[in-house]
Amino acid sequence: MTTEPQTSQGNILLIDDLPENLQLLSELLIQLGYTIRSVTSGRMALKTLKVKRPDLILLDIKMPEMDGYEVCSAIKADDNLRDIPIIFISALDDTFDKVKAFACGGVDYITKPFHIEEVVARLENQLTIQRQKTVLQQEVRKRQEAEEVLYQSRALLSSVLNTALDGIAAMQAIRNPQSGEIDDFMCLVVNPVIAKVFKQTREELIGKLVFKKFIYRINPDFFERIVNVVESGEPLEADFYYPLDEASWFHFVAVKLGDGFAITVRDITSRKNMELELHQVNLELQLLAHMDGLTKIANRRSFDEFLNREWRRLYRSSQPLSLLLLDVDHFKLYNDFYGHQQGDDCLIQIAQILQNTVSRPVDLVARYGGEEFVIVLPETGQDGAVTIAIAIRNAIRAAAIAHEKSSVSMLVTVSIGISCLTPMSEFSPENLIDQADKALYQAKQQGRDQYQLSVH
Repeated sequence: MTTEPQTSQGNILLIDDLPENLQLLSELLIQLGYTIRSVTSGRMALKTLKVKRPDLILLDIKMPEMDGYEVCSAIKADDNLRDIPIIFISALDDTFDKVKAFACGGVDYITKPFHIEEVVARLENQLTIQRQKTVLQQEVRKRQEAEEVLYQSRALLSSVLNTALDGIAAMQAIRNPQSGEIDDFMCLVVNPVIAKVFKQTREELIGKLVFKKFIYRINPDFFERIVNVVESGEPLEADFYYPLDEASWFHFVAVKLGDGFAITVRDITSRKNMELELHQVNLELQLLAHMDGLTKIANRRSFDEFLNREWRRLYRSSQPLSLLLLDVDHFKLYNDFYGHQQGDDCLIQIAQILQNTVSRPVDLVARYGGEEFVIVLPETGQDGAVTIAIAIRNAIRAAAIAHEKSSVSMLVTVSIGISCLTPMSEFSPENLIDQADKALYQAKQQGRDQYQLSVH
């Protein structure tokens, strides 16, 4: 038998008092991928239904104790079971029997001897109806939930709009007629605080397409992230910098509202300034507490904490983060030839060169392990990172640390891998490290004493 169901298989309960009938039909349906349970009496069927609910029931009519009509009536009388489709399968082919089967709740009737193709077709017809009914119920539930959220959001917005110290607005999505994608947002509701941010009156904003142009001046990435709020229903919360009178830092929360979004904006300039000051103080304390014993620069633990912290901070502001991974070329040969004490002195000298070259307080120079060093450059793009890498190579060459056993030069040299990412949800700090490590490997493979920039 090669017949296959047209859609995905389901869980079927067979009820027939003749074991040979059950075995035949079970084997045929199992071969076609259905999950089959079978019982030989109506009472056993009713007990089984309490334990595990099937997607569909195939029910014989002539059975002892309870015939198929009684079993069907008992199932339809149970609120938890009544929507399970029941197909009668019987040798009785009289019109009266069929009418009675439909009258007690059956959805279909198959006459024995049956053809498996017919059974499968009728099974799949009823299973498809059940699937469509489930999808429809889910869609109705989603629609009701969306309508409830919309009603509550509008009620809240109306009550606080004109008295709130925070900026409040509601925007309607304007979609492209051909693609259906969101092109911009139209102002539906704005309060005086938002109007001040836009530097226009409320009357000038209502009904106008001003959002995209405005948000692109702050951060182009914010527009796509707010589009995602509307399309996915996931809220968005972020800080942004926008000089406005005495304020400069703002925090906003955007939530889905119908086919658009509601947004609240709060001035957090004072808090942000305190955070930045506290961040700087904490950074200085951590550098003291997480120092490498040999080189007196930050150690690996300090690097890990700093990178993760800066990643989270720059994720909120959508600023780039660059990383340089350095390796002293042929350092093992240096150690073997000059001795470990002079090897330590070499590492100390290189660490001092890195510290002197990377001078911004917000940057971090750390010993990554052995003869490897790492530099973290917040709010720095690829061009700035390359500039630092060139300055480091030049400074180490200028130090003229002898290295007679190097195959690259008679002086100590370094290989540098550079990576740069703007923190986003699809990336992680580990991605930044991995890319720098691959770039460092390329620098070594291509002859050392050079830098390589990761491509992503």
